[in-house]
Amino acid sequence: MKIKTILFSASIMLAGLSAKGQDLKNPEDIKAIKSMCGCNEVQFNFAETFSYSKDSLYKKSPIKHDTALEWVELLEDQSNKISLQHLLIVGKNENDIVKHWRQDWLFENTNFYTFNKETTWNFNQLKPKEVKGQWTQKVYQVDDSPRYEGTATWIHTDGRHYWENTTDAPLPRREHTIRNDYNVLQRTNVHETIATGWIHDQDNSKLVRKDNEKDVLLAQEKGHDVYTKVEDSKCKIAQDWWKKNNSVWKKVRDQWEIIFLKNKTLSLEKKVDNQFLFMKLFELKPDATREDVNKIIDSYIVK
Repeated sequence: MKIKTILFSASIMLAGLSAKGQDLKNPEDIKAIKSMCGCNEVQFNFAETFSYSKDSLYKKSPIKHDTALEWVELLEDQSNKISLQHLLIVGKNENDIVKHWRQDWLFENTNFYTFNKETTWNFNQLKPKEVKGQWTQKVYQVDDSPRYEGTATWIHTDGRHYWENTTDAPLPRREHTIRNDYNVLQRTNVHETIATGWIHDQDNSKLVRKDNEKDVLLAQEKGHDVYTKVEDSKCKIAQDWWKKNNSVWKKVRDQWEIIFLKNKTLSLEKKVDNQFLFMKLFELKPDATREDVNKIIDSYIVK
């Protein structure tokens, strides 16, 4: 009888510990992440702040101020994963929708693809204790290939709600079309939700990275992107476009997931048939087969 009592008490204790573990996810974290969804008027602002080049002819990148309308779709809403798809609206009809970046938020994730340089991401793992209570933000390119990712704790204090992480990334499109004098953008990203929407603040370092050499700091940059919530109806064409095209992009994401689950360093071809990957995928019709999708993506994987 005494043994039964001990076993019963132990089961109650284990149940309590299990419930306590499940409570590690702060509801405020989930609320903050999901609050980025919806229709947003966006202001993109970037300025190169300091340069360290010894070249007297060095030229800073031009200051950038752009505005856009962007729909952020709640793509997945699972217990340990929240996925948000960004769709850029550049005109007045569905032909003017650009599938933009995607951000996945994973709770206590331990597997990472860390950007190295050029088109290579190194796979690495952290210990569970190193990510306890943290959310990983995994950011993907417009073709759903990897971009950058990092882990940190959402902070909720003094009326503020923000997440901050520093990680390496490829050059953004606004840079790689005009610059080839550096190959890594080390990003300090701060995502903060505010009453009118959210802010993506950045303090970036432009690095020159070579094998077996110390990184060289070329310049630093400030980014300040402001997302202001507007009525969802203003983004209806993006919502309609996604309903028609989500199926083919689901096949794209599925194939990338198969590749990521191999848990090994990933290198991609910059171009195949003189085309970037996103060009080929953007040409796919909504009824494209899984075989069509897989064939395209696999052709860019460096074996």
